[in-house]
Amino acid sequence: MKRIFLLLSVYIIFSFISYGQEAEISYNGVNFYKKNGEKNEFRGVWVATVANLNWPKKKSTSPREQRKDFKEILKEIKIMNMNAIIMQVRPSGDAVYKSKIVPWSRYITGTQGKYPGYDPLKFMVERSHKMGIEFHAWFNPYRVALNDEEFKSLSSDNFAVKNPETVIKYGKKYYFDPGIPKVREHLIKVVLEVVDNYDIDAVHIDDYFYPYTIEDLDFPDLETYRTYGYEFSEIKEWRRENVNKFIEELHKEIKKRDKKVKFGISPFGVWRNHRDDARGSDTAAFQTSYDNLYADVLKWIDMGWIDYVIPQVYWNFGFAPAPYEKLVDWWSKETSGKKVKLFIGQGAYKVGKENWENPDELINQIYYNRSKGIEGSAFFDIKSLVENPYNLKDRLKIDVFREN
Repeated sequence: MKRIFLLLSVYIIFSFISYGQEAEISYNGVNFYKKNGEKNEFRGVWVATVANLNWPKKKSTSPREQRKDFKEILKEIKIMNMNAIIMQVRPSGDAVYKSKIVPWSRYITGTQGKYPGYDPLKFMVERSHKMGIEFHAWFNPYRVALNDEEFKSLSSDNFAVKNPETVIKYGKKYYFDPGIPKVREHLIKVVLEVVDNYDIDAVHIDDYFYPYTIEDLDFPDLETYRTYGYEFSEIKEWRRENVNKFIEELHKEIKKRDKKVKFGISPFGVWRNHRDDARGSDTAAFQTSYDNLYADVLKWIDMGWIDYVIPQVYWNFGFAPAPYEKLVDWWSKETSGKKVKLFIGQGAYKVGKENWENPDELINQIYYNRSKGIEGSAFFDIKSLVENPYNLKDRLKIDVFREN
């Protein structure tokens, strides 16, 4: 019995000694160290409200059920030892909070503009902070409606209804035209209303600026360009400047209100391909942040207009058009020595699908990030983690995020 106890003790001691040390790993020809998380590592997860992807589970549920669903989400976040929620508060030209300028979201009650009986954002922020979880308020600035049905049922107090000249249909969706100054002014007011009235930790904007390009269909803003872009010889440069102005002004106004509120962006994972720009990454992406979404993220980093960046590197190791390892290295180089913090957006929704059949793919990505000095990750989305493919949730809880 004493011998068994002694052997068990030695095993436990050895385990604690070895845990925390670096172990070299070779994966798909990539060599790196399996490094445990540092203190204050950012561990965030996106929670989407658009089309009821994550919360609430369905429209027209009672406030009690919605609160219960959100508590369950926070419980899952804590179980996985994560520390930040990126909660979508403006999914589609609407609000999941009490607003004087934006209608209530249809995804809460089923009808845009209908009061849900409580203030979801107030509850969410207070509950998150009570559990020691950072709250990042996620805005989709330009989207108005996902389809014709949604557009026809916009509430009468919607900015798009009051100002129809600001809206453009592209494909099946409707967007605010980023080239109209009135749109930029409105969107900044929308964000600042939340900064002023809620104890959020950060303002977060995702990858949607100008919409992703639809093949053989240009974004129909030529008339706007002729009206407002007369100083620019190329419409693409004008589009980029419209987004630049929005980011610069929003950053300035947020910091005027509260310097503690962070401002972060989660852009598409490829800024630009090296074949098109010497500063670009060694990739062959079909679309890029700079050329298709008109989001010059590197300029925002260089100018200090954002506090953190979470590029959505939703590809696997060795993926030919956009290899995960090359993009992480590139973003690390481009943010080195800058004030902006770099976290990596992880494609949890791909686990077990496409080229992600390897059960260690996402886990190895996290270790790769750490070996490169990356300060954290954010995962899309909470549902993908909770579904636990390849025991992913359990592995995060027991191993990868074992340390606080």
